[in-house]
Parts: sequence; structure tokens; C-alpha cells
Amino acid sequence: MSSTSATPLAVLVSGGLDSAILVGEEVAQRPFVVPIYVRFGLVWEEVEQAYLERFLAALPAARLRPLVVLQMPIGDVYGAHWSTTGQAVPDADSPDEAVFLPGRNALLLVKALLWCHLHGVPELALAPLESNPFPDATPSFFAGFSGAVNQAVGGRVRVLLPYAGLHKEQVLRRGASLPLQHTFSCLQPRFGLHCGRCNKCAERQKGFRAAGLLDPTLYAESIQCLASPAN
Repeated sequence: MSSTSATPLAVLVSGGLDSAILVGEEVAQRPFVVPIYVRFGLVWEEVEQAYLERFLAALPAARLRPLVVLQMPIGDVYGAHWSTTGQAVPDADSPDEAVFLPGRNALLLVKALLWCHLHGVPELALAPLESNPFPDATPSFFAGFSGAVNQAVGGRVRVLLPYAGLHKEQVLRRGASLPLQHTFSCLQPRFGLHCGRCNKCAERQKGFRAAGLLDPTLYAESIQCLASPAN
């Protein structure tokens, strides 16, 4: 669906590279941008939100509205899932399918769309990429689900997917001038840092390499290796 830079926008942001870059790009074009973060009770969220707040604080503030934090507890549905327990977290060698969080985009959208409807924000953007393999990241899902939510409240909030045709290295190049050291994409943070071992850390490292950019991330594993005495 078409959009215009004259329209206020909300962005569902996780603190990861793609959604953070989307906020950084849109805040330079829109009359105002509202970042929305949804907490599910997952093991990395406290650290992720802290990174996100630092990233937002480093952006020009004139068109950036305060971070909106919505609560959507999932522990009663997921149970003893790796995302809620921190146990058996998918590692760097695991396939992308291993990090699938069932229904996450549906849960993200229902609260964010309702928030936009109630607060008069006409557009909501997300940052799924061309390579996203999950069933709740397809254009048909977003169109159908947002249509159902809008129907439920008599709303007209539009969902935008500006990166749907891009790969991570393309998005990284677009955001190369942004404070990417304040983004976070790790499933098992250690000491407030990226672990350097999980599926998402591996994806992050691969993305920077493919984009030809220096990775500004501090990884706990690398720091531990540097601190270990030589044999």
C-alpha cells in the first residue's frame, strides 16, 4: 500500500538492526515517528530494551516521539520454551527455522494496530526482509491480519513493509551512518552484551560481513577470549 512522508508513522521496533534502521530512516522523513516495543517476557528483552533506548536517544529528537512499551505476556502459552527459559537456545549452527516464535507477528500486530487506532496514527511499519522464511511474515499474512483487526474496530490503520524486498546486507548499507552499536540481536545475552554464540549473533556477524561494514558489536565471547591468560 502506498504511503507518504507527510503521514505520521508508528514503527514496531525490537532493537535489532532492521527495525532500528527503519526508525532511523523514517524519522528523517515523517512529521513524527512513534517507536513501539512489545514485551512478551522473553529472556533477552530487558537487555534489548536498554539497547533500544540508547539507540533512540542517539537519533535526532525533533520528530521522534517517546518509546511506547506494550505488554503481551506469552509464558502461559509458550511454557518451557527456550525463549522464556534461556535453555537450549539455538546456536550459530542451527537453521533459521529453529528461532521461529509461533504467532509472534500476530501478537505484535494486534496490540500495535489497536494502539495506532486509538491514538490516531494512520500507518504502522515493520521490517521483515525478503529472506524471512516464517509463515507470519508474508505480505498475505500482514494484509489479512491487519484487515481483520481493522474490521474489528472499524479502523483504517495501514501496515507498511518497506524492507520486504531487501536482504540484510542491503538494509545495513542503508543504515551504515546510524549508531548501530546500540542495536541488539541476541538470544542469550551475557553481562549485558551479545553472547557471540547464538543463531542471531551469527546472523548479525554474517550481515555486517556481507555488507562490507565493520561490525561495531561487543561480543561477550570475544571479550572473554581476550581476557583469558595465554597458555
